[in-house]
Amino acid sequence: MHEHRTRRKVEFVDTDMGGIAHFSRYLVFMENAEHEFLNALGLSVVMEVDGKRIIWPRVAASCDYLAPARFEDVLEIHLEVRRKGTTSLTYGFEITRDGTLVARGRTTAVCCVLDPAGGLTSVPIPDRIAALITEAPRT
Repeated sequence: MHEHRTRRKVEFVDTDMGGIAHFSRYLVFMENAEHEFLNALGLSVVMEVDGKRIIWPRVAASCDYLAPARFEDVLEIHLEVRRKGTTSLTYGFEITRDGTLVARGRTTAVCCVLDPAGGLTSVPIPDRIAALITEAPRT
């Protein structure tokens, strides 16, 4: 699988004093879409693989804001896997409202083992996970 679509209503907590979605919430919208994508594959952002705790911390995130989203708007979030590396996944996001592009973003998450002391070590994406994820076709 290389893409996922989800919808989300802009809630009051997502907005600033003017009723416009706060810029920081777009990162939350993108992260939630990533979690849904992984869940659709039977995976999670925190899971046990071969007795090791695997997590996916972000090493990069960006977002370009193109139009305001307001309280109670319904947004469609489209996630695509832009790059599948040996240890990382880069996602591209388009967030629209009624066909209008509101924001475009990108995140990169690295597959890591979390050790008992809380340290992180990047590791190759486990084969059973890598087999489920493909890069989106280039357009």
